[in-house]
Amino acid sequence: MNSMSRWMVAWLFAALVIVPVGRAQDAAQPAPFKKEEIEQLVAPIALYPDALVAQILMASTYPLEVVSAARWSKANPNVKDKALEDAMQKQTWDPSVKSLAAFPSVLAMLNDKLDMTQKLGDAFLGQQKEVMAAIQGLRAKAEKAGNLKSGKEQKVTTEQEGGTTVIKIEPADPQVVYVPTYNPTVVYGPWPYPAYPPYYYYPPGYSAGSVFFAFTIGVVVGNAMWGGCHWGGGNVYINHNTYNNFNKTDIKTGDWQHKPEHRKGAQYRDQASQQKYGGGQRPGVDSREQFRGRAEEGRQDIARGDADSFKRDGGAGDRAGGAGDRGAGVGDRGAGVGDRSAGAADRGGSRQAGGYDGIGSGGQTRAQSNRGASSRASAGGGARAGGGGGRSGGGRR
Repeated sequence: MNSMSRWMVAWLFAALVIVPVGRAQDAAQPAPFKKEEIEQLVAPIALYPDALVAQILMASTYPLEVVSAARWSKANPNVKDKALEDAMQKQTWDPSVKSLAAFPSVLAMLNDKLDMTQKLGDAFLGQQKEVMAAIQGLRAKAEKAGNLKSGKEQKVTTEQEGGTTVIKIEPADPQVVYVPTYNPTVVYGPWPYPAYPPYYYYPPGYSAGSVFFAFTIGVVVGNAMWGGCHWGGGNVYINHNTYNNFNKTDIKTGDWQHKPEHRKGAQYRDQASQQKYGGGQRPGVDSREQFRGRAEEGRQDIARGDADSFKRDGGAGDRAGGAGDRGAGVGDRGAGVGDRSAGAADRGGSRQAGGYDGIGSGGQTRAQSNRGASSRASAGGGARAGGGGGRSGGGRR
């Protein structure tokens, strides 16, 4: 009888302690992005040419390398065409990130809206079909509103893929790409999700008040456009012939695969992605603080036009993107700029996880920068006091 009693006590103890722990771990996993959240994220790029959309989606899964590329682009505005292709051979970024060097305004957007970039990449890795469907849904809205048409800059066609009607956007001249700039709250018709206002970006010189849809100056892309969208299958692919010409490679397939080594330690959002691409990384607030601090440093350098400093430091990877340049790197600390989680949108969407979306006030952005600086100062102090372990513990407040 005593043996049975001890067994029952042990069983009850396990039920009370182990099961709640498991539930807590499950509860810590973020929910999949909602449909309205995904549309919020893809709103600024949904009307871009298909190939550019594909390459942006690929590149968004490497947010730290995007920061590095944006800094390089800011420091080298006159490197174009063949010289650009040659310069990219010296960089270690993923080819999708390298390709965006041909589109400085796109890199600037992805860098300035880094919280959007981080979440877009997370959504694309975890919910690729939903992302592709959201882009098509927004294109249909823009077409219905009379704001998506063929012209001298682009060719818009409607086709059947996989039993579904899809809208394709291609450059009118395959060698010249015009990137559209538009107001998402207007171009798609009335925005249906007040709690999830769309991200948007206006490059320097664009007047949002005078026109809601315009094109940038045409970019001669050469071999830099090698992506493609398989809308019917809900995935992206590579035109391997053009890809090989731009990247000086010899791949034989058009399949695209995410490469974890270019993630530079930035934490994956969901458990499935962590297990698939980087199961050894540790989640935690410290990592998000460090990612935010490094990203903010890169943005500040770009804002200052710090080309000389960039060149002295030997390239973007040394200061903005490299995981190993400051010790243990972002990978020891987990996730990236989504430090307030994708749940920021659940709190109303208007703050958009830190004010990088252009909607928040300047004070919010300055406060975010100060918090990033404090996190870096704390992390540095911990490292000096106690090595790797002290640094890991010192970043969180």
